[in-house]
Amino acid sequence: MLQRKRIYGELAIGAIAAMCLVTMAYGGSATLKENVYDVGALKPIDSVPKLQVGDKAPEFTLPAVSGKTVALAQYRDTKNVVISFVPAAWTPVCSEQWPGYNIAKPIFDQYDAQLIGITVDNVPTLYAWTHQMGGLWFPALSDFWPHGAVADQYGILRSDGTSERALFVIDKQGIIRYIDVHDINKRPPLDDLVRELEELKK
Repeated sequence: MLQRKRIYGELAIGAIAAMCLVTMAYGGSATLKENVYDVGALKPIDSVPKLQVGDKAPEFTLPAVSGKTVALAQYRDTKNVVISFVPAAWTPVCSEQWPGYNIAKPIFDQYDAQLIGITVDNVPTLYAWTHQMGGLWFPALSDFWPHGAVADQYGILRSDGTSERALFVIDKQGIIRYIDVHDINKRPPLDDLVRELEELKK
């Protein structure tokens, strides 16, 4: 048990440090600065919660940047799922959050978890954005049409048509085990997510 906690701690610290390096490197690139749209400070919460821990996660099937479709149901009984909703492509915090998860992939693997990224942008926009990032190991899905339907099901659709910055941890039986509807102007801490994934193994 102590050995597992030590490994967990080392992985979390290493991943957080790596995410900081990715953020600095990516955020400092001239290409990013030219293309990212600064939306300014946003009201932290502007949606109506509909779900709570213990609820069954709403099912969905959405188109991915890869050209395929991804369904939540395809991971049932095989993978825990982490859904990362971000407000919009080509915005500063979102453009730091998702590339950081590339470095954290070993943590998701350790906890048998599949990360899924969702925005309300259309597929061409998502394709250009994720291509600029250098690609992602996890599927990036478009909740564009019907606009924000999945974000609405999850209770995180904002009044301006974007989604909250939110994380949902769903176990292999399709039950929501953790919800973090985060301050939209900040990235959710990775160590909080790792602690929740650790709980699934107990």
